Amino acid sequence: MKDGKEFAIAEIPVGKLNALVKNLMLQMNTADPSEAVRLINSGERVVSKPTCNWREQDGVIYLSVTSDGTTGPEWIKRLEKKSFRLSDYAKGIFRSSGFKPTKGVKYEIVILKGLLFEDNDRITKNIRAEADKRKLDKPNAEVTCLIRENFSDKDIEAMGLTWIVTMHEPIKDSDGALGLLDTDCGADGSGLDACYDSPGIRWDRERGFAFAVSQVSA
Repeated sequence: MKDGKEFAIAEIPVGKLNALVKNLMLQMNTADPSEAVRLINSGERVVSKPTCNWREQDGVIYLSVTSDGTTGPEWIKRLEKKSFRLSDYAKGIFRSSGFKPTKGVKYEIVILKGLLFEDNDRITKNIRAEADKRKLDKPNAEVTCLIRENFSDKDIEAMGLTWIVTMHEPIKDSDGALGLLDTDCGADGSGLDACYDSPGIRWDRERGFAFAVSQVSA
């Protein structure tokens, strides 16, 4: 039996240790290896068996997120600190007076997958009409940030999506154009972008469209 005081990682190859720390960095959404290790050692983050915090039924994704009062400018700092890429258009919406945060609101989110619509019918007007039929509401724009922070690129890809557009009330960006915030895990990396809102815009099949079922005080 080995002495319990023996250096625990003495026989673990450096390459495997490096891979471990990189995996922790990914799970913690940080580019700083020391911060990833600190979060584990301090008990702020706990390594546990992954659980799926969303479900899918008939081409519809169901998940929930809860707001914490973070303002638009605060979201910019918070997300960039976690190495998420934010476009200038998205930052324009975050800085707009139209971005109104809430605190302690639990959002039950329904994401309509693009595959529910034929390619020629996948336009904003038809997507919102389908949401109306399902008695879904426009979510708060902050839902985009909460989805981005709580669901990794791997989660979103497992949903069969590359982008999730939050179908909130359109907000003017820095150019004065009405936009919708968009969770992005495409070729440019993990981030948030903004899309133009127009009834006739045709969307990609790989997009999902987030609406709200209800708001419950947490």
